[in-house]
This record gives sequence, structure tokens and C-alpha cells, in this order.
Amino acid sequence: MKTLAIIMLTLFSVAIYGQEIKHEFDGHKWEAPYTLPVPKDWTIERFLIPISFAPQIPYKGVEDIRFTPGWAKVKSGEYWTYAFLWYLEGEIKIDAKIIDSNLKAYYTGLIVVNGRAIPVEKLIPVVTSFRETWADKGDLKTYTGTIQMLDYRQQKPIILNCKAHLKSCPGENKTFIFYELSPQPLSHNIWISLAKLWLDFKCKKD
Repeated sequence: MKTLAIIMLTLFSVAIYGQEIKHEFDGHKWEAPYTLPVPKDWTIERFLIPISFAPQIPYKGVEDIRFTPGWAKVKSGEYWTYAFLWYLEGEIKIDAKIIDSNLKAYYTGLIVVNGRAIPVEKLIPVVTSFRETWADKGDLKTYTGTIQMLDYRQQKPIILNCKAHLKSCPGENKTFIFYELSPQPLSHNIWISLAKLWLDFKCKKD
């Protein structure tokens, strides 16, 4: 009986501990060990990876998002323009096919979560296409590509241009993947602002 009581107490403790771990992450209070700027009037959001709406992406870490002031404003030149960092556990193999697969899963799940009221006839599959380019300064690898998907806000197709930067910081068993996204062409000035986020990124806080 005593042994049974100990086992029950242990299981109860594990259950409570698991719930605490699951709910302890607060993206607003979490202090990142790296530096990723927040420009004036931009907003942030952070959540844990694995991603709730794309659980098939097999990583552990944190997604750290930077939204432009106009990212949700249809008439703004910054509409759908934002960036996000994946701060991941371990050194992870990344190539163009993996970027394709991950972002296809990511945006397919995002549309499912945000587009529940969209008529079936308006839904379209997410199509991603990426290739490796010359690595930008400080990158292990750099990729460019497109994400063709349904803009669930306007319920019509949209194409997001995307740059993905892969970095590994010396002395850390971490992988950093930084994504810049916008429907604007890569020649548009908004890409200067997106690029500056990554140029000012630091592996560790000063």
C-alpha cells in the first residue's frame, strides 16, 4: 500500500509538473538570449515550436515575429510584410527542399486556423518554391522563393516573396532561421527595413 501511494504521488507530481511546463511560456515575458531589434511602431509575437497549427514541422524552439505597422492593413504598402525568426534546438540540416516543405506546412496550417469561415470554393493549396542563392554576409546559407497561398483576410490569392537566412552561432548548439516576407517585389524599399532586422541581429545580448 505504501509503495502504491508513492507511485500515485509520483504520477500526480509528474502530471502537475507537465502542466506547468506546458503553460509556463509567455511570449511577452520571455527574455530572448539573442538580440533581434523591434523597430518603432512594429509589433512582436512569440510562441513555442513545435507549432500548434503545423505540428509536422519537427523542431523545438521559439518563433519570434516582427510585424510591420501596416502588415494587417489592406491598403498599406506594408500589407502582409513581416519577418520571423526560428530559434531552434540543435544544429539542423536545412536545404531548399526542407524550406519548401516547412513553409508549405506552416502556411497551410495558418490558413486552416484563420480561414474557417472561408467558402470551400475559394480555398487553394499552398505552393512553395525556393532555391539557394549566394549567401548574404554572416549567413551559412541564404534562400529566396515564393509562397502562393490564399490571403485569408481578403479571401483571394496572394504571392509572398520570401528570403530565408540560415545562421549557426559559434559555441551554441542552436540553429537560427530568419524569414523575411512581403508581397512587394524584392526591389521595393520595404526589404531594406526587413534586411536591417537581420543585419542588427546578434547571437548573444551585450
